[in-house]
Amino acid sequence: MIRIAVLPGDGIGPEVIDASLPILQAAAKRARLDLGFETALVGGAAYDATGHPLPAATLKLCDASAAIFFGAVGGPQYDKIPDPNLRPERGALLPLRKRYELYANLRPAKIFPGLEGQSHLKPEYLKGLDLLVIRELTGGAYFGKKELKKDSAYDVISYTRKEIERTLHFAFKAALGRRKHLTLVHKANVLLSSVLWKQVAGQVKKKYPQVAMDECYVDAFTMFLIRRPASFDVVVTENMMGDIITDEAAEVTGSIGLLPSASLGVKKTKSGIFGLYEPCHGSAPDIAGKGLANPLATILSAAMLLRYSLSAERAARSVEAAVAKALADGLRTRDLAGPKGRAVSTSQMGEAVLQRLLKAKA
Repeated sequence: MIRIAVLPGDGIGPEVIDASLPILQAAAKRARLDLGFETALVGGAAYDATGHPLPAATLKLCDASAAIFFGAVGGPQYDKIPDPNLRPERGALLPLRKRYELYANLRPAKIFPGLEGQSHLKPEYLKGLDLLVIRELTGGAYFGKKELKKDSAYDVISYTRKEIERTLHFAFKAALGRRKHLTLVHKANVLLSSVLWKQVAGQVKKKYPQVAMDECYVDAFTMFLIRRPASFDVVVTENMMGDIITDEAAEVTGSIGLLPSASLGVKKTKSGIFGLYEPCHGSAPDIAGKGLANPLATILSAAMLLRYSLSAERAARSVEAAVAKALADGLRTRDLAGPKGRAVSTSQMGEAVLQRLLKAKA
């Protein structure tokens, strides 16, 4: 049995996880994979129960698992915790990324047929949009030296050559399996850390002559992502820039409820690469418990879990095809249907995807 650690978390996290697990289980069964799901507390729910957002029992489960299937953490009530290191995002997500060296964060963004009208961009700009952002996840300002005083504060952007090299190698290899085009996003005209990224990229590029590489300042890239999003294939960048531009990519596609993610690291398992899989959206406490959340980002994250941690490519594609079929058949959650459109609930969307997966040819 392959153990999967399930960490639903806060807000809509439990809802989107509940809608996704039957699909992950069904796809794995088709691939003749025996999965065992074990649930543990994380985030605000863990803090309420134990006084810490990442309890020892949760870490013990994750250590013994092949992958982590993650919902979402946080909520306005936890912003009042006096110690910022015990707030859900900083006290749970960042330590998990650091503990398992989950340095490569993969965030694909594409337009599903039938959803061209969801984006604020004209349909002609969206034709062919299918990009993959690879964000370095364990360095930069989020993990650099930091200090908060009464009248001043600082967060240091710090990178080593090793951290940059391994992320770039991952990105170039990803580009080899796609359209062989890599864009490095940086701010080398201002930041010395970006100068190092640019230098290392030029050196690593020599090992991948089949891949065309260009580069772009991050401020210009945010404009180009709106003006010509389909011109990009694989995009690689540092931590904070990646955090921002992937949310912009979500808006380009029409809803952040459609964007999955995989955070992969150095740890190998018997079945693949150890990783943490989660939707790009947050805990959305304003709609929690109402059945309004879109589970598709989490379901697509399950597909990425199958692909990278279980080496089950065919099963991963079957999940993605089932999502595409449900959308093509007109099913929409509230974020996609709009306030006046006919919407299905979180659980109904999950069930619709599951049924299309089961009916598809194995």
